[in-house]
Amino acid sequence: MTLQHTAAALAIACLGLGTSAQAQSLADLQKDGPYAVSSQTIPGSGFGKGTIYSPNAAGKYALVAVVPGFVSAESSMTEISKRLATHGFVVVTIGTKTLLDFPSSRASQLLAALKAASAVTTGPVAGKIDVTRQVVSGWSMGGGGTLEAAASTPGLKAAVAYAPWNLSSTKYKAITVPSAIIGGTADTVASVASHSQPFYNAIPATTRKLLGVIQGADHFFPNKAVEPASYTNIAWVKRFADGNTAYSPFLNGQDAAWATFVSTGPF
Repeated sequence: MTLQHTAAALAIACLGLGTSAQAQSLADLQKDGPYAVSSQTIPGSGFGKGTIYSPNAAGKYALVAVVPGFVSAESSMTEISKRLATHGFVVVTIGTKTLLDFPSSRASQLLAALKAASAVTTGPVAGKIDVTRQVVSGWSMGGGGTLEAAASTPGLKAAVAYAPWNLSSTKYKAITVPSAIIGGTADTVASVASHSQPFYNAIPATTRKLLGVIQGADHFFPNKAVEPASYTNIAWVKRFADGNTAYSPFLNGQDAAWATFVSTGPF
């Protein structure tokens, strides 16, 4: 563990929030969380299909919808999404109507998935969703769609876009939802210079936002729960969907794995 990681862990400990549902050490965020989860499938209603991962423990949890990228299956987002669920969230991953859907369609499908998951009244997730706390997330064209969904839906609590791709960032000028963008230096499909950086720049400076670029990561890093992408995802959603500032130390960009990191923090 680096000195920065140790400092972050000590900062969490000093906050006195000792329950597993609240802040943990960085090492804890880099693995599955304290919640066992169950899964159930839901039919597509405005999207292709979906799988809901929900904590087995009783309670109300924020809802996160996750969409994959161009020509990619729902399963490409399973690992990083299921890990998020183990840290105390209901997460619905979706397959798109077609593998070729562009960002605007993926944005609509994310919002449809939030609506469909919120309406489920059977199975392990029944009664566990706090419909007032909703989040969108996605990879590649799904990341571009994530930011479009955030732009059109200011009531969302947070957005996380992995290696986002889109033809235009114009819509992103309307984003007020706290938005995290994570890219990679080795991405030749949606390079940071032509996608993530302009997208970050388009989001207003008054919006809580970050752009972290992982050294050596290619376009496909979101297909696994790689770091620092996975723990940043968890910390961002904890901070803004749960309102838990104990996770703020993990959003300071001090991890050596970041090639570059900018934000409107501290958060």
